[in-house]
Amino acid sequence: MIDVETCEAARYRRDPEFDGLFFTAVKTTGIYCRPVCPVKQPLSKNVVYYPSATAAERAGFRPCLRCRPETAPFCPAWMGTKSTVERALKLISNGALDTGSVEDLAGRLGIGARHLSRLFKQHVGASPTQCARTFRLQKAKRLLNSTELLMPDIATQSGFSSLRRFNAAFLDLYGRPPTDIRRRKECTS
Repeated sequence: MIDVETCEAARYRRDPEFDGLFFTAVKTTGIYCRPVCPVKQPLSKNVVYYPSATAAERAGFRPCLRCRPETAPFCPAWMGTKSTVERALKLISNGALDTGSVEDLAGRLGIGARHLSRLFKQHVGASPTQCARTFRLQKAKRLLNSTELLMPDIATQSGFSSLRRFNAAFLDLYGRPPTDIRRRKECTS
């Protein structure tokens, strides 16, 4: 948490650099605001500072209807649909599409599969399955370069459903099978 003096100064200046880094709660009104809120400044003796909107709400304060602190920078609502895509990418990198479908992933995020695909196109420029394929290939390449695992084991650990799909994905992206990439590594060693 930022010290009280810094919060006071930022609140009086309505400094946008501190927007989302702390929240000002006013004891007399029971409302909490962002440091950039345009309302009349409360007296310092009536103010308490919190590091997050959640902390202010847990203390019994409600959000200001004017500055809408629940949409402050660094909050998921402020990031909009980008936060949904980031959550999806994290799930995909952890293997969500290795065993499940795009519909399953969308369900975990609380949206429809078509909407998820639209968000991916907008923010990433690729579909969720294309991202999953890229994550699998990156993991496989790391395993090829850093381990002596057999190709079927690398395919399985990378999330490919079969050795055949693994080889086809490598051939498609690199123009050569994974064994050639491993041989090149051995030649340069």
